[in-house]
Amino acid sequence: MERTDGEETVVAENGTTSKDGSICGFDSLHRLLQASLTPQLFQEVSRMLLGLNCGKEVEPIALPQPVKALSSEHDFDLQAFSFSADRESLRGPRIVRVGLIQNSVALPTTAPFLDQRRAIFQKLTPMIDAAGSSGVNVLCLQEAWTMPFAFCTREKKWCEFAEPIDGESTQFLQEFARKYNMVIVSPILERDVNHGETLGNTAVIIGNHGNIIGKHRKNHIPRVGDFNESTYYMEGNTGHPVFETAYGKIAVNICYGRHHPLNWLAFGLNGAEIVFNPSATVGELSEPMWPIEARNAAIANSYFVGSINRVGTEVFPNPFTSGDGKPQHADFGHFYGSSHFSAPDASCTPSLSRHKDGLLISDMDLKLCRQLKDKWGFRMTARYEVYADLLARYVKQDFEPQVISDPLLHKNA
Repeated sequence: MERTDGEETVVAENGTTSKDGSICGFDSLHRLLQASLTPQLFQEVSRMLLGLNCGKEVEPIALPQPVKALSSEHDFDLQAFSFSADRESLRGPRIVRVGLIQNSVALPTTAPFLDQRRAIFQKLTPMIDAAGSSGVNVLCLQEAWTMPFAFCTREKKWCEFAEPIDGESTQFLQEFARKYNMVIVSPILERDVNHGETLGNTAVIIGNHGNIIGKHRKNHIPRVGDFNESTYYMEGNTGHPVFETAYGKIAVNICYGRHHPLNWLAFGLNGAEIVFNPSATVGELSEPMWPIEARNAAIANSYFVGSINRVGTEVFPNPFTSGDGKPQHADFGHFYGSSHFSAPDASCTPSLSRHKDGLLISDMDLKLCRQLKDKWGFRMTARYEVYADLLARYVKQDFEPQVISDPLLHKNA
């Protein structure tokens, strides 16, 4: 990939360049490989990259024709797959249909803020309708979905997008929750009116009856590159809550928290069956890590993970720098989408487009979580008391690492 004028430039299939963020003209790596390899070779490569679910590839789901029509009319990527579990004698299936939405902003960042927010609402309406009409039980949106990801700029005017957890965006989504009997996870920039009107990067959990079940604030705040988020909000104070919904136990590991294995672990210890990772991340920084971290978390903690990333390049009116030696620039870089699901058996779905809005749907049999716990015994073989002892000593000022040196290293000295 080559970076030109603040955007990623790629070589398209016909040899020309494109600034749309595609991979050589293809929406995703999966589609590039599918078009470039023989069917037999593609099947083997896909097995190696995506794994097998109960001994077979994740199976596509047929969606209703009106949903496909919405996808065509509004030009968003639409994919659907199914994770199965082994049949059991004493437990029936626990199948939940889950959806992820990724999107770009709807208007330039120079547009009036109210217009920007309302335009995003309008843009997401057919995508949410598509999810609801497909029978999605739990839907998760991307990090700070109501606004451009403006935290790179350090300008305080973007604080205007902050709202209480029962604010305009929640009211907008509550109608869909009631209409489709759907749980919705809504990550927003929160303004806590009861605590000095401070801000938080917060996921609001809306129940399938339109009620607010609760909220969770981002545990880990990045201080790397253009991720200047600590200018706006600090680390969350809500712990690692798991929300018991009509469709299963869910949790939200917001964005940068995916780089912290203990953060994933804590949601698992609290009983999560599905953990969502709503994110906003750019190709230059994190793309090699994107397919690995969530999948590893699903394996290590025996739960499903839904990873969501926004798409597009957001250009801001005033150039900025971030103290990393790079010249001033007006955009964060390309948000590469690529939303996907990972399962506890190491299988995962193909990703959504790298440059288009998209809705990814998955049926998942939650029985698979316990089946993998029984198979691998990670909970049984974990040495939590050993880790707890180390961590308890580590957080103290007089901590000394357990290092055993070779005495011959210092003999000559």
